[in-house]
Amino acid sequence: MKKSNLCFQLVACSLILGFVRAVTLELREGNSTCIKADLSASFSITYNTTNTLTTVKVDLPDSTTVDQGSSSCGSDGRPVSLVGVFGPGHTLGLSFSNNGSMYSVNMLIIQYNLSDSALFPLSNSSGVVTVMTESVGMWAWLNTTYRCVSPASIPVGGAIVTFSGVKMEAYMTQEDLSPVESVCTADQEGTTAAPTTPSPTTTPVPSPTPQDLPEQGTYAVTKGNDTCLMARMGLQLNITYTSQSKNNTVQEVVNIHPNLTTASGTCGASISTLVLDHEGNTIISFTFTLNTTSNKYHLSGLVLVANWSDMSEPVSVSNSNLAYLTSVLGRSYSCNSEQSLIITEAVSINTFRLQVQPFAVISNQFATAVECQIDQDQMLIPIVVGAALSGLVLVVLIAYLIGRKRSNAGYQTI
Repeated sequence: MKKSNLCFQLVACSLILGFVRAVTLELREGNSTCIKADLSASFSITYNTTNTLTTVKVDLPDSTTVDQGSSSCGSDGRPVSLVGVFGPGHTLGLSFSNNGSMYSVNMLIIQYNLSDSALFPLSNSSGVVTVMTESVGMWAWLNTTYRCVSPASIPVGGAIVTFSGVKMEAYMTQEDLSPVESVCTADQEGTTAAPTTPSPTTTPVPSPTPQDLPEQGTYAVTKGNDTCLMARMGLQLNITYTSQSKNNTVQEVVNIHPNLTTASGTCGASISTLVLDHEGNTIISFTFTLNTTSNKYHLSGLVLVANWSDMSEPVSVSNSNLAYLTSVLGRSYSCNSEQSLIITEAVSINTFRLQVQPFAVISNQFATAVECQIDQDQMLIPIVVGAALSGLVLVVLIAYLIGRKRSNAGYQTI
């Protein structure tokens, strides 16, 4: 049996058995480690054959090694990145960034070699294909390990990468992964810790102190020289968390100040993301999805990560099954009234005087807006009241005229 056929059969067997290998990748600079990742990954790649499209699935093999030339700890002026290489020209690359308090994977890059007939039999193309995405969703606090045991699938061009069993840290200051972990939302939702002590008596959560209306901020995401996403809104956070100083659960309402907030994000054909960093201790990510069939878009996902000084532990929540702020491609969405965007029962975001357009922005200007139902209802109320008052006046006038006519009919001319 040829070596290439044997390799292909081994890959197929591993997929049938559902076995995904764990791989350790470590990048060192001098005597120090700057990035380390323990993870499992599988790839689903669609490619062209002579008469049809074929999809192949393959695991990241345990023989994967770090490409020292493409990887960087950042001291050479290049972005901090970790690139694993396997087989004849296949790579998995992770590029990182940080804002002084958190780090994240800001780009996932895959290269696969269609000339590898063992993985891509009957391919009618050859050469290396490079695909990438900035919508990765891996965040952690600096000096902590990002941990996500749950599988997470990320579309990248014509491929899908599924990560699982991930323990990873960038910008490391110690030789091994930090024992302090930033746990992904999927693991938090899927794990319920067994109580080791009797549950304390439940006390009501104190009502939040009322806040003034938040200042309206203007935020934008650019792609090249063009603005591709625009948002103008006042933002207010409503968060329930455990207070260190009070040793109990509190609920706080906090305004987001535009002059203390920086905006970033990504724009794609069907997915665009706005990321707001408030004072380096609060991250809010808005994900908008476009339905290319109906040409309608909506806010489909929200992520909020907060690490305030009085929190006993950071708050990290997300929801990717939302259907807020719906509008039509080529138009913006507007809502002057207060809206509550609920992420979880304990965390929500209130918006005020909002206008947003995540797709098809032209000349850095908002397109004609689709108004929210609340605003439409509020405009309708004075119209209905005015019509009712006009009707009442008309009824009174008619009644008066009828009464006067009857009164005159009671007298006869002599």
